[in-house]
Amino acid sequence: MSRKYVIIDASDVASINFNEVSETSADTLRFSTDGSKTFVKFDGDTPSALSDKASYNHTEILTILEDGDWTSPLPE
Repeated sequence: MSRKYVIIDASDVASINFNEVSETSADTLRFSTDGSKTFVKFDGDTPSALSDKASYNHTEILTILEDGDWTSPLPE
């Protein structure tokens, strides 16, 4: 069974059942730099609240998270 990752809008956090994902609460989520998006990870079947969203494997999500939308540039 491989871990899957799904990006969601911040406004969708309330619909997440934290018993179905690896994160324990909204407080443990990582948000995009503008606060508009976050992601959850899970093993096994896709939770029903996420079934209409694209899922990514570990390599794919790492590539996405390297983008400027998710990582602030380091100060010089």
